[in-house]
Amino acid sequence: MVSFSITAIIEYAVVVLVIVALIYIILKLGKKFLKLIFGILINSILGFVAIFLLNYFFALGIPFTLPIILSTAIFGLPAVGTIAILKAMGAITFAGAL
Repeated sequence: MVSFSITAIIEYAVVVLVIVALIYIILKLGKKFLKLIFGILINSILGFVAIFLLNYFFALGIPFTLPIILSTAIFGLPAVGTIAILKAMGAITFAGAL
């Protein structure tokens, strides 16, 4: 027979409650939530493709570092545009980036 401690039971109960709450929120928001997530996903993908194309065609040398990845994932194409303009103007350099 398997015995559980009271802390393990409480931890499982909290995890179950959090999952139920998240499912409720997702179902309540429904279409708006999915539209928001889909929009962020598409914007992020377009941002990463734009960085690749800028590096390939214009040889800007924008590395895929954590700050670049995070800003592109959050803000998408506007972040890529800002980074590309600053890089082209010489306002930022990526010294030491691989």
